[in-house]
Amino acid sequence: MTINHHPSDESLMRLAAGVLGAGPALVLSVHLEGCAVCRDHLAHFEAVGGAILDEMPPSLLAPDLFGRTMERLDVAQPLPARGPVMKPRPALGIELPQTMQGCEVGPWKWLGPGFQWSKVKIAGSPEAKVMLLKGKAGLHLPGHGHTGLEFTQILSGSLSDERGRYLPGDLDEADDGVDHRPVVGQESDCVCLAALEGDTRLHGILGRLLRPIVGF
Repeated sequence: MTINHHPSDESLMRLAAGVLGAGPALVLSVHLEGCAVCRDHLAHFEAVGGAILDEMPPSLLAPDLFGRTMERLDVAQPLPARGPVMKPRPALGIELPQTMQGCEVGPWKWLGPGFQWSKVKIAGSPEAKVMLLKGKAGLHLPGHGHTGLEFTQILSGSLSDERGRYLPGDLDEADDGVDHRPVVGQESDCVCLAALEGDTRLHGILGRLLRPIVGF
């Protein structure tokens, strides 16, 4: 599989620094699962960050820090061991990436003719705006812009817009200067994983109808 579209270096640096939101971080992690080029870039940025930390002068700790920490450990009550409660995963018709195995994924819901969506929930990050999108072959998706970055990882099928064609493994990172109406390839249905920083600006009557359904 040849991957032609990748996340920006800025987004990879934010991921390496741990300052990328949970939703975008999930989408980038799915991309990294299949992209050796971006894994190498991420490792480089993590190494640079580690070198910067190594060169920082050490800071003195408070003399009583160890004692206060031990007091807190003595007072704290151990929590009962309990694994995450996962709802049964609905049949989506696709095999999800390994990176998404810890996510709660909802069933497909109708968005429009030939267009469905599924809510993706990330444990500990209820505010994350993440979803799976599925479009029929040849479908013109709703025209939209963004108030922040939109990260879209193609899982199957293809999408095209005026900037290019996106195939499985490709990641499209669209900023607030992009206003587009992607088209699903004629060869098959398309399934993608999308996360938002900010909101989507959906255009026209369809956009006004869809916004209350999706809530983003």
